[in-house]
Formats: sequence, structure tokens, C-alpha cells
Amino acid sequence: MHSTINYSRSLLAVVIASMTITASAADVPLMAQGIQIGDVDGGRAVIWSRADRPSRMMVEYALDENFTNAVTVRGPYAMAESDFTSRQDLTNLPEGKEIYVKVWFEDLTNARSQSEPVTGHFHTVGKRDNIRFVWGGDTAGQGWGINESFGGMKIYEAMRQVQPQFFIQSGDSVYSDGPIPESKIAENGLIWTNLVTPEVSKVAETLNEFRGRYKYNFLDENLRRFNAEVPQIWQWDDHEVVNNWSDSKDLSADPRYTVKDVPLLVARATQAFHEFAPLRPHDAEESERIYRKLSYGKLLDVFVIDMRSYRGPNTNNLQTQAGPETVFLGEQQLAWLKEELKNSKATWKVISSDMPIGLNIGDGSDAQGDARWEAIANGNDGAAAGRELEIAELLSFIKHKRIDNIVWLTADVHYAAAHFYDPRKATSKDFTPFWEFVAGPLNAGSFGPNSTDGTFGPQVVFNKAPAPGQVNLSPYAGLQFFGEVNIDRKTQAMTVDLKDIEGDVVFSQTLPASQHSNKGRDRD
Repeated sequence: MHSTINYSRSLLAVVIASMTITASAADVPLMAQGIQIGDVDGGRAVIWSRADRPSRMMVEYALDENFTNAVTVRGPYAMAESDFTSRQDLTNLPEGKEIYVKVWFEDLTNARSQSEPVTGHFHTVGKRDNIRFVWGGDTAGQGWGINESFGGMKIYEAMRQVQPQFFIQSGDSVYSDGPIPESKIAENGLIWTNLVTPEVSKVAETLNEFRGRYKYNFLDENLRRFNAEVPQIWQWDDHEVVNNWSDSKDLSADPRYTVKDVPLLVARATQAFHEFAPLRPHDAEESERIYRKLSYGKLLDVFVIDMRSYRGPNTNNLQTQAGPETVFLGEQQLAWLKEELKNSKATWKVISSDMPIGLNIGDGSDAQGDARWEAIANGNDGAAAGRELEIAELLSFIKHKRIDNIVWLTADVHYAAAHFYDPRKATSKDFTPFWEFVAGPLNAGSFGPNSTDGTFGPQVVFNKAPAPGQVNLSPYAGLQFFGEVNIDRKTQAMTVDLKDIEGDVVFSQTLPASQHSNKGRDRD
């Protein structure tokens, strides 16, 4: 009898304590998505977070983990119009230092209750630093979501372990067009189990469903821990909206979509992307612009390009004259990239691209039964045509302006590869040889390899992909890849490693820096 009474009292105490904790938690803002750090360069860093109610973001930063002599910044309001997301740009940060940050929210009641703070830290690149960064793309695609029994999106932990100074998210940061089921049959009869939320159980059509795709990824502990320590550079591709979208995209026959207007889906997806990306907004000239340059001293400039927003329709891509259907980067972005590359004083110029140059990536067939193409290549190995015309113009400009040490990094095709573009083996030969490295997926289906188009002479030095006949392999198969780049300050050599889900190197290439400087004049 006494034991029953004691048990009942204990149970009542637990229930009361639980109710108290729940009530207390409800009285303060919550930060379920943690924090992100983005676009660190030139003594600046964007700090991103999200509350669960109207509130004001507060950021504190210091040069040590005890927050000695900390600086407190009163950030912007987080309101329902932005799904309570908020970002603050920190400025005048010292170079070559570890920066510790603490973020919290104050609600907008008279009590001004505060959330529990979330802390993080990052390193600003200085003159005496070697440079290390990672890149990859394609997260939570093809129905392979967060499997807690697998360890979640554990490739993010593998990337965090190398202690990079930043991470380039090369696109397809979410799969808005790919429902995530509770379970899915993987290779060899294995069962993959997913965390599931209502927003990811169907294709995204409403603004809240697009937002829900980003919030879903934040459920992963590996990702939240990574976000709090590794600054990010985001770009986008197609799956942030819908597969292979362009002006020719037609959803009229897709029963999954009740919203058939692709421009409306693009608008909603664009808003969600800019709310959740730790991206420094462009000015009022083009507030949603994604292409930009980030500088890391004399060793490195990163040029983030956008191959999605300005493209013409996906076609057979065989036009011999430039026109509306051959537009890919677009005139304004192409002119910007040329000028920035020409003016760059950095030893290495990395072009962060959301799609590869010389891989054939199809988009079904048009009404006449002709192949339609999603990326740059058109499968004919001939002289530059269609979207290849823009790339030929860019590569020729780079050659004749004597711009050296350019490396292209990309993702998109869901396997790892290293390509060397050789004008001696190309049909269009007016360019300087260069390397392109492909990484991914980070947590999605594995595919490939794709065939190559000979226009710019890509030589497949390495690839690692599923065996012939195997497609959409789950992360169980281990064919998940990220890239790591190291630049040595003394030798100025760049080493590119392609690594698997465990962080093991599957390919490595060291590139010596050319000793030419950018003269800004034509070659003879």
C-alpha cells in the first residue's frame, strides 16, 4: 500500500514537473532550427536563425568561448511574413581569428521573454592561414530522407570533422518535388526509414510547403551541428522548385500538382529559399540575386554562379546562333563574371557552378521526339551550339585575358568525378585547359555516370558511381560524396580530394599554381 502511494505521488510529481516545463517552454521563443553562418568574407559574416513567434533576434560575438569583451548586436525582427526567420550581418570582424557567437530571441510581449541561446563558432581566413573548404550538393532527394537508425545525414558530420573554413552548397539543398515516405525499399531488400513531416509527404506547392522542406533538413542533428560551426555559401538549382524547371516546364500532365503554374511555384520557392539560406541579400537593384563573389585574401576568390534563374527554355540545344533559346547565364551575369575574373588578384579562382559543363544531362523529348537537354551539353560532340555558345564565349575570354588558375566545382549528377578539359581533344578549341570536380550526393539517391560531350574535350580522369544498371541507390550503398579543397599558403598549390560518406579519400589531385599574374590583356 505504501509503495503504491509513493509511486502515485512520484508519478504526480513527474506529471506536474512536465506540465511546468511545457508551460515554461511555451512562454519563451524556441529556436528549433539552430543557427547558420553564411557568406563569410572581408570581415563580414551573416548569422541566420529562426524563432517560433514574433520576436527580435539578438547576436553576441567574441574572440573566445568565455565571451570576454563580447559585442552585442540588436538584430532584426522575426515576423510571420518571413516565417520568423531572421539574419544579421556582422561587420568589422578581425581576420584569421576564431569568432564565437551566441544567438537568442526576445519575444515581443511586454515581458520580453528570451529563448535559450544557441552558440556556435567559425574562423575568418587571415593572411597567414592555409585555406580549407568543402563542397557538395543534393540533400534529402529521391525519398532518402533522415534515417535516424542509419545515423541521420551523417556525411555532414564527416565534413565537419575536417574542420573546413567554409562549405559551398552547390544546389539542390532540398527536393521540393520529391515526397519523403515513412519507409522505402533500398537495394538488397533493405528498408530505409524516414522521419516525416506533413510538408514533405507531398510535392511542395504552397509557400509553407516549400518552407517545410528546409525545416525538415534542420531536424537532423548532424546538419544542425555542422551549421553552427561551418560557414556556408549557398546557391540553388532545380529541385528547390521542381525538377528541370525552365520556361518550357509543363506540369499539366503531372497528377501530383494541383498548382500547374510554374512561375507561381518559382515565386514561392524563391521566397522560401531566400528566407532559409544564410545568404547576404543583394541590394535593391536585384534583391533576389544569387550570383556573387566571395574573397579569401590573396589565395582565393569564389565566384558563385546561377545557371537556373536566367536560362531560356530547355530545348534540343542545337541552335547555331545566339538567341533567347540559348541563354543560360544570361548577358548580365556573363558580363559580371568576365569582369570579376579579369579583375581578380587572387591566385586561385573557383567557379562554383550548379551544373557540370561537359556531361550530357537530358530532359526527356520535345513534341517532335527530339532529345531535350537540361544542362549545357547537347550530346553531339560538335562545335559549340545552343547553350554551349555562352560557355565557349566565356572560356575564350578567359584564355585571351590570360586568366590563370581557374577551377570549376559542381554537383548535380549524384556521383563523384574529376574532369580535365583539354583543347587538344575538343571540337571547340579556343580555351585554356582546366579542371572540373564533381561531388555529391550528400544525402540522396546515387546515379551515373553520365556520358560526356566532346565539344570542350572533357577527359574523365576519375569517377565513382553505381555499377551499370543500378540507379537511385540509397545512402546504405555508401556512394555519397563530398569534395575537400586545401590551398597551401607557402606553395600556393591546390589539392582537391573527393571523399565518401565516412570521410575516406577516393580520389586526390594536386594542382600547382601558375606563376602568371592576370595582366588584363589579350594573349598574342
